Amino acid sequence: MNDFSHIHPKAKIAKDVKIDPFVTIYPNVEIGERTWIGSHVTIFDGARIGKNCRIFPGAVISAIPQDLKFQGEETTAEIGDNTTIRECVTINRGTKDKMKTVVGSNCLLMAYVHIAHDCILGNNIVIANSVNFAGHVQIEDAAIIEGMVAVQQFVKIGAHSFITGGSLVRKNIPPFVKAAREPLSYIGINSVGLRRRGFSNETILQIEDIYRTIYLRGYNVSNALTIVEQEAPASKEKEQIIKFIRESVNGIMRGSSQV
Repeated sequence: MNDFSHIHPKAKIAKDVKIDPFVTIYPNVEIGERTWIGSHVTIFDGARIGKNCRIFPGAVISAIPQDLKFQGEETTAEIGDNTTIRECVTINRGTKDKMKTVVGSNCLLMAYVHIAHDCILGNNIVIANSVNFAGHVQIEDAAIIEGMVAVQQFVKIGAHSFITGGSLVRKNIPPFVKAAREPLSYIGINSVGLRRRGFSNETILQIEDIYRTIYLRGYNVSNALTIVEQEAPASKEKEQIIKFIRESVNGIMRGSSQV
């Protein structure tokens, strides 16, 4: 604590939280142990910040949604343990749709990222500079999103996927893939990322073969999924891919051969 910050006495802040000068913290806020709050950070009502987080100067956490339908409902913006929020990141709290916005644990949000209302982010996600999420976006664990990406509302991005810089994301991105080009398209699986995370070569080849059937062999998605279900070896990755695509009511990104 310091004389240059405004910390509301009702905020629940662990004793060992380090708060730099010129920070503003509102009353309905909770901050866990060993977290650092850099200068000129504003933390509004509804913020729930975990342990060992680092929030760099200029970030704004849990401001009200930029949504004309918001009617002042009491909602939250939740940040998990060990997550780093870099300079000037903005994270808006939820609306009555989900009642919360969530950023998981062990995430890295680089400078100028915007997370809109009701977005739900998993764990171990990396989001590079100046990425913008519209409302209601979901991102599964261990996705990597390069800089200057814009994601349309209600889009879902699968686990262990990789989206190249400057992309416009209008459709769901299945797990384990790389996405690039305009319009955004399948360009292969995220084999480098999967190896770094301990996936075996056998599993990576199985994932690659599944997506070869879905994207490169000329089937429509429905027929491709039937073939995958019948012919691909059983694995949790297979079930994860099938479930994700079947639940993608608004469709998945196109294959490179469809461009």
